[in-house]
Amino acid sequence: MDGSIFGLEGKRALVIGGGRGMGESSARLLAQAGCDVAVLDVDPDRAGHVAEEVRMTGRRGIPVIADILDETVTPGAIAKAEEELGGLDVMVTIVGQALFKPLMDVTIEEWDYDQNRNLRYFFVAARAVAASLLKRGKPGSIVCIASVDGLQGAPFHASYGAAKSGLIHLVKSMASEWGRNGIRVNAVVPGTISTPRLPDTDEMREAVANSPVALGYSGTTDDIGKAVLFLASDMASYTTGSTVMVDGGWMAGNLFDPRFMRIKHKI
Repeated sequence: MDGSIFGLEGKRALVIGGGRGMGESSARLLAQAGCDVAVLDVDPDRAGHVAEEVRMTGRRGIPVIADILDETVTPGAIAKAEEELGGLDVMVTIVGQALFKPLMDVTIEEWDYDQNRNLRYFFVAARAVAASLLKRGKPGSIVCIASVDGLQGAPFHASYGAAKSGLIHLVKSMASEWGRNGIRVNAVVPGTISTPRLPDTDEMREAVANSPVALGYSGTTDDIGKAVLFLASDMASYTTGSTVMVDGGWMAGNLFDPRFMRIKHKI
């Protein structure tokens, strides 16, 4: 990859949740574009493996082991990444997961946990990185992963959808407050993406082929990593407060099955 077009050569990036899936893709692509990368993950083996992938590109790759959902360790983890890399210019957060449960069965504890692992931790981490950038008078880019569930109703994903909707709003507020300081904040909105948690099985391929996804197939973690790379880079230098959809056209249509629409309109 010719990294010069991205303006990231020599920049320092922290990828939170970088040990696998979308985080691994993001870390690798940022490294290929010229970034040194701190890979933060709760699993030492995953963090170490991806840090080694980064080093294989010729860039510095360091593992940072921490549970980012424990906000008492967040400042120390970010400080370690800054110390090891000599500062930070980019932060990417991948951490997030959905509770799948009817609303009437969701406990208060489960609701709070979904808010933490999809929204609160990002508030804590992004504010810590922004505080460092502001103190040093440096510009920077922050990118998080939202979801189509934050843009439309999310049955059985209500707590997750509410958190992701809040995340999209928070990104806009951060962008508004920090823009004059050169700090850009954006979100990537995945649709159906094949990940270690959601593998590309025959059953999944059939479900997506019969879904409202316009392209008719699942995306890959590299599809998300490429969007992250774009938003982190100078190619998106005039983009902030945005949500970039990487959903195969899911949100471009509606929830009616195309076969029903053909019958209804005799196409």
